[in-house]
Amino acid sequence: MVDPTFEFLLRLADTALVLSQRLSELCGKGPALEEDMALTNVALDLIGQSRFWLTYAGEIEGAGRDEDRLAYHRDAHDFRNLLLVEQPNGSYADTLARQFYFDCWHYLLLETLVASTDERIAGVAEKSLKEVRYHARRSGDLIVRLGDGTEQSHRMIQNALNDLWMFTGEMFMMDAVEQAMAAQGVAPDLGALKAPWLDHVSEIFAEATLTLPPRDAWMQQGGKQGRHTEHLGYLLAEMQFLQRAYPGAAW
Repeated sequence: MVDPTFEFLLRLADTALVLSQRLSELCGKGPALEEDMALTNVALDLIGQSRFWLTYAGEIEGAGRDEDRLAYHRDAHDFRNLLLVEQPNGSYADTLARQFYFDCWHYLLLETLVASTDERIAGVAEKSLKEVRYHARRSGDLIVRLGDGTEQSHRMIQNALNDLWMFTGEMFMMDAVEQAMAAQGVAPDLGALKAPWLDHVSEIFAEATLTLPPRDAWMQQGGKQGRHTEHLGYLLAEMQFLQRAYPGAAW
């Protein structure tokens, strides 16, 4: 039986890693120089967080897999990331909508993980929270600027937020792994994060003159259990190419 702590760490690590890879695809392609740099910096923050989680996961597993083995030598069905973060970049509106939904949830999650009974997890969360606080503030500000901007920017960000809404529910769904972590005080009850997340998202939507999608809309799920969209396979093919083509390659 897989250690629930190992499984939980993979969910944290893979979600950060996959989103980092998505944002890295935009390096040199941002809509403005400042935004190009900001997206790249967020990607670097996330990959740094992923390294901490993967290193700890490898130690918990005890099978000799380090952060590189876990990142580059697992297939798509072994990844445990949220479906939201593997969605394509699309337009800048799509990229920002994905980031906004994730950042709001990520901040709330890390804020609770700081009090984890697992000191290692609490330490990584405390360090990461400083970065994610900026991520959440930045993406929220940009949602307001686009929503309350031109007719075109308003339309594009509203459509992007509507399209990605169905991937947000998975962030608050609990299975046996997360229930075990909550019971041990390692992680929070994810369902308890939904109300503050919705409150914050609703506040930003109102300021941005945007319409919140239906709260009871049908939601996608499965990423945390290894059931992914077709997009993840293509992402991993690019991300893992060097290690797969030249196993053990080193600088």
